[in-house]
Order: sequence, then C-alpha cells, then structure tokens
Amino acid sequence: MGVLRKDYTLERWVYYATDRKKRPIEFKEPVAIANTKICLFCPGNEHLTPKEIGRVEYKNNWKIRWFPNKFPAVELNGSPKIKAKNSFLMESNNYGMHEIIADTNEHKKQFADLSIEHIKEIFEVYSLRIKSLSKIKGIKYVAVFKNHGSLAGTSLVHSHTQIAAVSLVPEIVLDEVKAAGKFKKCPYCSIIRMESKSKRKIFENKNAVAFAPFASRFNFEAWIFPKRHVGSITDMRENELYDMALALKRILLKLKMLNASYNFFLHYAPKKEKKELHFHIEVTPRLAKYGGFELSTGAIINSIMPEDAAKFYRAK
Repeated sequence: MGVLRKDYTLERWVYYATDRKKRPIEFKEPVAIANTKICLFCPGNEHLTPKEIGRVEYKNNWKIRWFPNKFPAVELNGSPKIKAKNSFLMESNNYGMHEIIADTNEHKKQFADLSIEHIKEIFEVYSLRIKSLSKIKGIKYVAVFKNHGSLAGTSLVHSHTQIAAVSLVPEIVLDEVKAAGKFKKCPYCSIIRMESKSKRKIFENKNAVAFAPFASRFNFEAWIFPKRHVGSITDMRENELYDMALALKRILLKLKMLNASYNFFLHYAPKKEKKELHFHIEVTPRLAKYGGFELSTGAIINSIMPEDAAKFYRAK
C-alpha cells in the first residue's frame, strides 16, 4: 500500500509508490565519458575564463578560485525594478551577478573526493561571496548551488559550484520563511531534534545532523542542518562548517557508489528574515525523471521511502 506524506511546514505533498522501488544498485547510472577537450577550469587555463575575482592558494598554486560565469543567466545591466505593463504583464531586466567557483585544481577529483577541510574552505568561500554580493544594490538573494552529472544540468566535468545573485528572493525560500513564521519557535529546531531520533537519521555529529526528510521529493534526498539555530552560512563558526562538511562528504560518497547525478543547494533567509528560517543544505539526487503526473498536479511520486534512503546512507 502506498503512502501520501506532507512536508513538515509547506503545503507540499509526496506520493510514495513503493511497488516501483528498485534496489539501490539498480539506480546506478552508466559511467559518463570524460570530457577530453581543453578544460577551462584547470591550472594553466586561467586565461580562458573571465577575470578572476578571488582565490584560495596552497603551495604557490590556487586551490579554489572564482570568477564570473562566461555564460551568465543574469547580469549587472539595466535596473532590477519591476515594471507593470498592466494587471497581467510585469517584467524587469534580468539583473544580477552569476559566478563560478572552481572547487579544486585537480580535474579528476569530484566534490565527494575532496577532504573535509577542503570542503570547509569551499563553504567559507560560499559565505564570503554571499556577504560580498549581498552588498550590491538591487540584489535580494544569493543562490548557491552545485550541479553534478548530466542529469543534474552540468556541462563541464571539472568540479565547480555556481553562485547567482538575483533581484528576487526565490519563491520557495519565501514560502519556507512564511511557513516557519507561523510557529512560536523555529520549527526546524524541533524537526532536527525529532529526526535525530528517527529511522530517517543519516548522520549526526557534535554540530550537524543529516536526515532523509519525511516527505522526500527525490530518491535518496538528504538535508543537512547545523544544530545551532543560524539564519545563514555567514553566521556559522569554523567547527560548525567542518561538521557540516563532514556530513555532506559522507552523503556524496554514498551517491558516488550509484554514480548518481545530484544537485545540492543552500537555503537561508534574507537578512531581515534570519530568525524565521534555519539555514540548511538540501541534497537532491537526480535518479528519476518527472512525468505527466508531477507536471499536471504539482505533486511528486517517489519510489523510495525516506526510511529506506536513510538506511542506505547509514550502511557501511
């Protein structure tokens, strides 16, 4: 018998059709053929990217570097002001800043292969860019996200993260803020305590908890939260970043066993809403495609129960 579940705080429902379930190994994607062209993100090819914004150096070489996206989705041209032509038609310039972070100078290493300390340093770069880009007039939100694998939207093999500073706060973030604001206290703090004792728990250490959310939309979806209530990665301490990095690495190493495409992204509240949303990272493996049911109803069919996903992640 299937199960219908609602998200913790959002009006978002997921149908679980477990008869469709496959063993985790059967989800494994075929290995992609490596890109043999000149890699824009490798050492020695820095001149092929737009002018560098910054870097983290190690032993006279860069370890992490960031620069504008050569093919930006948004640009700092025009005005972010939205103009209404009438009651139905509104538009503005595609205003913002789109950057690339080359996660590593080693072409053959993917994010899961990086050391915990290296991932922590990438988190520190995320924090730095959010702080810097948030100061630009007209920027309301800085989206930080990673695409890994062809099914997740990546076009270059070399591990990299994208940052998009935009003039609108994403609707999903506003929904999360609004939903959280209906509670007297942070609902996610309560959810963390509950899930740390549930069958959906994936991993826990001193400062972080990872679990498969109760109403997971994606096969093997995972969320990672700092235990301390913080509104943004910019508010986190060094030891908290390290523990979050450890949790993320453990999850991505398990997804590597499936050769799974995945996205992960940061969700935090805009400055004035920091008390209303607990910062977290969502990992969304792309092992199943949405079909007509999802597109026509807005609801998702998931064939893997989160309890089974957590069991997969916990397995040695």
